[in-house]
Amino acid sequence: MAQRTVLVVLFDDVQSLDVTGPVEVFAGAEKVTPGTYRIRTASLDGAPVRTSSGLTLVPDEALTNAAAPHTLLVPGGQGTRRADPRLTDWLRAHAPRAERLVSVCTGAVLLAEAGLLDGRRATTHWAYCDKLARDHPAVEVDPDPIYVRDGHVFTSAGVTSGIDLALALVEEDLNRDAALDVARHLVVFLRRPGNQAQFSAQLAAQTARREPLREVQQWITEPPAADLTVEALAARARLSPRHFARAFHADTGMTPGRYVDRVRLEHARRLLEDTADGVEEISRTSGYGTPEAMRRAFVRTLEASPAEYRRRFRPASTH
Repeated sequence: MAQRTVLVVLFDDVQSLDVTGPVEVFAGAEKVTPGTYRIRTASLDGAPVRTSSGLTLVPDEALTNAAAPHTLLVPGGQGTRRADPRLTDWLRAHAPRAERLVSVCTGAVLLAEAGLLDGRRATTHWAYCDKLARDHPAVEVDPDPIYVRDGHVFTSAGVTSGIDLALALVEEDLNRDAALDVARHLVVFLRRPGNQAQFSAQLAAQTARREPLREVQQWITEPPAADLTVEALAARARLSPRHFARAFHADTGMTPGRYVDRVRLEHARRLLEDTADGVEEISRTSGYGTPEAMRRAFVRTLEASPAEYRRRFRPASTH
């Protein structure tokens, strides 16, 4: 198996975990299977950089001297907001030579400014998705998943999602066992699915301003198997169904049905990850009623059946 060079781009005010998270994953994979990864770091002039948290990182070389890597990894951080134009120029000229282009967090902003995401689907940290879409209309920005693959270009959401993406790349390059060994060492899940939402339903939706609606939000999470139709929720809020649906969407930015769907999916996911309960029991307690209804929801949202989700994403210690 040919050794893959992973080149990590460094710049002042980079987010340190965007760098060290994926690096730890690739370095761990190299220990598991020696000869698979060679990790290099490079800044524009080869000079040390200071991260946004105050740490100093010393690169291996200058970008101008770096050979074309297999994987070029561009982290994010505050430094992407005022990036050196020379860095954007370097990415525009040299990034296409990499077999695989990866960004973490707002590293996607640098790729977009270099024109490397035009015509592609991509994601970034939730707080910057709107700006990325607004500033770069040629990019199809998906604000929901923790990472996105479009051909040989991989973009990930905020900070720790870079670890999830790196584990997915190790699994693709080597095998699931190697990725699992690394995940165990780092005490993380094997990996979260790329299309898992950046936020839970409670975080993705705004907290309702009106007290009856806030109470309904909380109540939905407590008995997901209860009757959570718009009519039932409206009755609990003492509103007409039409008034309730409009008020809920206005306050939370999400329809009642979508909110309920997210809560039920998250409840089912947690049970699959943390318990040995059967799919039929989980489908009932999560409010799906039947295993088939839950399977359709999982395939539609996560592109994996409940059984496949459990096989892949349940922590190793619970098997």
